[in-house]
Amino acid sequence: MARLAGAAGVSAAPAFHFIFGLRPQTAPLHLLHWLCLASCLVVNRPAALHFYYRHEPYGPWWERIRAHLRLHRVDAPVSGFAPERYAAHAEGAAIQRLGLDYAHEADFLRLDLLREHGGVYADMDTLFVRPYPTDWFEAEFFIGEEPAPHQPGRLLRPSLCNAVMGARPGARFAAAWRERMAAVFDGSWSRHSCEEAARLWQSQPDAVRVLPAAYFYRYGSSSAGLRTLLQERDTPREDVYSVHLWAHLWWSRERTDFSPVCAEDIDLAWLRRSDCTLAALARPFLDGLDAA
Repeated sequence: MARLAGAAGVSAAPAFHFIFGLRPQTAPLHLLHWLCLASCLVVNRPAALHFYYRHEPYGPWWERIRAHLRLHRVDAPVSGFAPERYAAHAEGAAIQRLGLDYAHEADFLRLDLLREHGGVYADMDTLFVRPYPTDWFEAEFFIGEEPAPHQPGRLLRPSLCNAVMGARPGARFAAAWRERMAAVFDGSWSRHSCEEAARLWQSQPDAVRVLPAAYFYRYGSSSAGLRTLLQERDTPREDVYSVHLWAHLWWSRERTDFSPVCAEDIDLAWLRRSDCTLAALARPFLDGLDAA
């Protein structure tokens, strides 16, 4: 793990928090999840990298990264998460049927962690590209805007994506959002998370710093965005600090409505030979790894 040796030394960032394994693990940790953690260590040199899980990952990639993490087991259900509300409508029933309810429990947990400890939270389908600027950490709370999801028959509304967030302990925005989250959670995908954050932004603009969408979400949650990320090659961008992969939209081989690429396709050989944006951004972290 030669690339991670450079992560030691003076920290350039506060602690980072990651949540994974809230549901049982039926497959080894994927290379892309290793890349998330490894790229964070190398690029941001955080004070610590905290990893929260209910079911510990396993496999070769987990063994490569485990010693670099501070592990925290999450045993009890997270307060406020009410999965019985999925039954209220078709969207909630689909989320539960696809096994994506763990993401909603993590929505509650990530705000608990930031409110109590401060630092930066990021989803495990993140690839870090450039160090997060130190002035972001001076904000009481920061979050990135995402391209507004298209919903037929509805006006586009601002959306603040909770896949990357930073806070100081006790941040007002985190506290207010967490308090409102339990009340508005209705089993839909983002009513309690990204949509509620945007509503709160309107009422507490001085409590949050909102960063441009390109910083974290240059490649949006659309067929076009995922095509650029997974099949085509974007020109290098100086305003991309990390990339969110929107893995839930394409991870499974059965999920082809957004991309023909799936997680089973992506291994070291794929990343080394592909000319797509994701592979180009990932290759600097592959030095020293054995060939697939």
